[in-house]
Amino acid sequence: MSNGGPESQTILVVGGGIAGITATVEVAETGYDVILLEKGPSLGGRVARFNRYFPKLCHPTCGLEINFQRIKKNSQIKVMTMSSVSAVSGGPGNFAVTVETTPRFVNAKCTACGDCAAATDMEVPNPFNYGLDKIKAAYLPHEHAYPMRYIIAPEAVAGGEGEKIKAACKYGAIDLDEKTETHDINVGAIIWATGWKPYDASKLTSYIYDQSPDIINNVEMERLAAHDGPTGGKILRPSNGEPAKKVAMVQCAGSRDLNHLAYCSRICCLGSLKHAAYLREQYADAQVDIYYIDLRAHDKLEAFLTKVRADDKVNFIKSKPGHIDIGEDGRPILCGEHTIERGIYAEPYDLIVLATGMEPSAAAEFQPPAELTQDDYGFIVPEAGSADGMFSAGVASGPLDVSMSVQSATAAALKAIQAVRGQGA
Repeated sequence: MSNGGPESQTILVVGGGIAGITATVEVAETGYDVILLEKGPSLGGRVARFNRYFPKLCHPTCGLEINFQRIKKNSQIKVMTMSSVSAVSGGPGNFAVTVETTPRFVNAKCTACGDCAAATDMEVPNPFNYGLDKIKAAYLPHEHAYPMRYIIAPEAVAGGEGEKIKAACKYGAIDLDEKTETHDINVGAIIWATGWKPYDASKLTSYIYDQSPDIINNVEMERLAAHDGPTGGKILRPSNGEPAKKVAMVQCAGSRDLNHLAYCSRICCLGSLKHAAYLREQYADAQVDIYYIDLRAHDKLEAFLTKVRADDKVNFIKSKPGHIDIGEDGRPILCGEHTIERGIYAEPYDLIVLATGMEPSAAAEFQPPAELTQDDYGFIVPEAGSADGMFSAGVASGPLDVSMSVQSATAAALKAIQAVRGQGA
């Protein structure tokens, strides 16, 4: 370090979800340069895929758009999509970071006109909707994407559709020669906001998630209810497109289970309460049965639970379902034993929603630097003195809801600023 201070005062934020976005704007608006890396084609993370927030059930686009405007207007922020960290060396004030950027095949000349999508009939699974539908092989990640730029699926380039797509672009925005690139950057501090992924429900073999389209997980339920989802916001049975009017929510699907996720993810109960509200809003005659071990609604969100409980079409059933069968009519049948009444049930439903927990991406999708400590579950928890200059934010640090993730990111931003100022964390 020169003159006893850090060599770089640039702060790197890894992950472009709500925590990464928050940390980025908080750092930049205090006057420091920020590089924001996002491995996907646009910012927003899981929050961008939500239909609504609890408890007010407002759309997340509002909060995200405000932050996108803050990013657009701040010259001290550099956003790099399709990018991830492949290596880190050095220490506080002088981290050398190797960044890998994968091809998007569309450059900054893109105006999002859509001519490229119109030029191809090839379709690929829609990643924004968790593969519940398909999308053209040249696509905008979603209607509020930032950056507002198309992406060409690698399958289209490999399958020979690329030239047709390129010929349709009037702006010279298609670059089929893009290759995976690596380059090095120097930063003074790093905020890991790498987020989470839903626990893989196919591992819950007794719930036969991968054997019926009418057995879905909680994030897929969000997309079914969303206006830009696979069904245009109508909550329908994926198997036949009929309205889902009798729905079961299975809490702790794989959570608090030593064979899967040993911990509670904090927000799953509240998510299912929100899903019950979606259904009751759409269908006056809908019945929602919530099967639970314990109901957890932290802090002021207890009022949201009380509100949903007051609906006589929403039933709370204390039970841990044992397994799911498929009936002769194709409907999934939830089977188990009532915890209190002790009676056996085998109840058919139009749709069963598995409330799976939050698995840290740090455990599932990338390997953090050795200097960062991970707990038994893969969450990043830097120990004092072992990783000065590197901090975790949002769900990378543990299960949090959106508001808690924002608070965590603000705290991480302050620590990173203190680190590059040479004051320590």
